[in-house]
Amino acid sequence: MKLYIKYMVSLRCKMMVKEELKKLGVRYVTVDLGMVDILGEISSLQREKLKINLLKSGLELLDDRKSILIEKIKIVITEMIHYSDELPKVNYSDYISEKIGYDYTYLSNIFSEVKGITLQQFIIIHKIERVKELLLYDELNLTEIAYKLHYSSVAHLSNQFKKVTGLSPSFYKQLKQRREDNLENM
Repeated sequence: MKLYIKYMVSLRCKMMVKEELKKLGVRYVTVDLGMVDILGEISSLQREKLKINLLKSGLELLDDRKSILIEKIKIVITEMIHYSDELPKVNYSDYISEKIGYDYTYLSNIFSEVKGITLQQFIIIHKIERVKELLLYDELNLTEIAYKLHYSSVAHLSNQFKKVTGLSPSFYKQLKQRREDNLENM
């Protein structure tokens, strides 16, 4: 049996969910981002307690099919952009469709209806968040980041970055340096 959990996006979330399952005596096979594979069945009382305990931590146990599908889409995108060393070589639409097992147009329409933004906008937002992380780590230059995230050019990455954040990537990086300098001077 599978349970789907909204807002479960980090290793810390996974650890917290494992702990809650342990407290309730629920045995599981795997705990992944947004999904738990339960060994056997879970009682309605255990499910309700899990739901309440997860809410206290900012997580939400999902029940309806649309919410579960949206969460699956978000997990695929999050894993693809944030937790993968290499982005897929195929189109994102083909990758997402293949991973979830539904036609991309169908997934895109449901996503837009429920989230109020397009799937493409969601991907761009996550790519820019990843660019911010990589800029702050200061391990890769902008050209390497553009290549890693499959941008056609540094200019394309810079334009998209500025459109989403209002800042150029170089100015964003300067802000980090200024914060560090201010902390050192305190």
